[in-house]
Amino acid sequence: MAKKLHLEVISPDEIFWDDEVDTAVVRTIEGDVGLMSDHLPLVSPLAVGRIKIIQNGKAREASCAEGVVKVRGDNALVITEAVEWVDEIDIERAKKAKERAEKRLSAKKNDVDLDRANIAMTKALNRIKLYERSQK
Repeated sequence: MAKKLHLEVISPDEIFWDDEVDTAVVRTIEGDVGLMSDHLPLVSPLAVGRIKIIQNGKAREASCAEGVVKVRGDNALVITEAVEWVDEIDIERAKKAKERAEKRLSAKKNDVDLDRANIAMTKALNRIKLYERSQK
């Protein structure tokens, strides 16, 4: 029997996942990274993207905001600002967040507002993309 990876995914709101998995894939600032047992030690910032969790041969995806991943041996910890299963994304809320970000970007107030609007846009587009892909 193949060794499992213990994966914990937490946000300020909840312990999203805390269980053994076959593998997981996270989006770091340098691209997707596959995680499995006996992984080389790793600490890396997470980019807005997805977490793919494979457990007992079945895959599930979640939308993930910025954060950090730490892997050591058979344990992986993901700390993120926000995380939700793709099938639980409120698509109308995501579309409204995209519209608000577009308005803020077109206002071009100051660098801080633009940075925040760009981050909000990235998060909204990620949630919309993952939701739409799951509906196919």
